[in-house]
Amino acid sequence: MFGFVASRVARAALTIGFVVTFAFVVLRLSGDPAMLIMSVDAPPEAIEAFRKAWGLDRPIWEQYVAYAAKALSGDFGNSMRDGRPAIELVLERVPMTLAITIPAFLIKIGLGIPAGIFAALHRNSVLDRLTMTVSVAGFTVPSFVLALLLVLVFSVQLGWLPSSGSESWQHAILPIITLGVAGAAVLARFTRSAMLEVLGQPYIRTASAKGVPWRRVVSGHALPNAAIPTVTIVGFMIGSLIAGAVVVESVFAWPGVGRLLVASVANRDLAVVQAILLAIAISMVAANLAVDIAYGWLDPRPRRGRAHA
Repeated sequence: MFGFVASRVARAALTIGFVVTFAFVVLRLSGDPAMLIMSVDAPPEAIEAFRKAWGLDRPIWEQYVAYAAKALSGDFGNSMRDGRPAIELVLERVPMTLAITIPAFLIKIGLGIPAGIFAALHRNSVLDRLTMTVSVAGFTVPSFVLALLLVLVFSVQLGWLPSSGSESWQHAILPIITLGVAGAAVLARFTRSAMLEVLGQPYIRTASAKGVPWRRVVSGHALPNAAIPTVTIVGFMIGSLIAGAVVVESVFAWPGVGRLLVASVANRDLAVVQAILLAIAISMVAANLAVDIAYGWLDPRPRRGRAHA
């Protein structure tokens, strides 16, 4: 088990390193921040002084080495806009993002998994078709379209909820619903497929033929085995708690990490963009690492395969 975990940790570290390197290079090749941040009529001397002050006049490899050395010591650079530490700006926004993504995640789990199980146990029935129709509609409609529809109905037509902002808990309802509905639809369809695959296995038929009550067959055999593939999508949803609300935060003017990312990309605030991408990469990789370890406990076959290799 130690070798299994160690290999996953090493792979996670390499993934984070690749993401950081790729983002660093792409951001610097995509344009000169000095031309955007400085005034268009700024003298060339001022623009050159800005580049020199932020190290943009040096070759990319030198900039990367300096950035990596500082990052390893916990210094992720300062914002080019206000001079504050980039990581500080990001951490300020994380609670606001989690305020809508965590409740949305609970909605995904609370609605998606039971709906998928219910549909699988009533396969080809009217309720199954209705559940899957709603599910397909939920994950095919883009999040920004669903957000605008909710604003049109509940804010414009009914006037029940505010359309944007973050002044009160009512402002969080529509963003939470938008995120929760789409995720629940995906999870319901995935759970249904996993359950149907397990219900078709020989050991399920054997247990039923031996007279084991159907409820016990489902709870004792089908659900535990269907949970193994479902862990993957749940882990991905956990990893996207920070990154999964970029569009929704922009639509509802919610001051979270996603909105900060959009503004920082538009403003070419390199240090802030890099800090956000690093936080997203760490959260996604950590979630995938947790899924891999959970797989190792739930299903020992991957470990056995390496042991016999």
